[in-house]
Amino acid sequence: MITANNTGLFLIILFSLMSVVLFIVMGIDKNHARLRMRRVPELTLFSLALLGGALGGVLGMQVFRHKTQHMKFVVGFPLIALLQWGLAIWLVLPG
Repeated sequence: MITANNTGLFLIILFSLMSVVLFIVMGIDKNHARLRMRRVPELTLFSLALLGGALGGVLGMQVFRHKTQHMKFVVGFPLIALLQWGLAIWLVLPG
């Protein structure tokens, strides 16, 4: 039977995995920027964030010092992460 609790646990697992993916992609993009190689499109970064990886994007911005001057990332990633994780935790908590 599908319950809110199961859905919340599924979201936590999904968001965790996608956060690892976006964190790695942020590191790759920063490295490509330094080496003047082809970059990861911003649409891809935001798509990964919306698919559950926003927290990884926030952590990637801090660890790699990447995209920290772009307000759409500075505001967007944390806002998306807050909404995603807030929903997942709300679904997991009893009552």
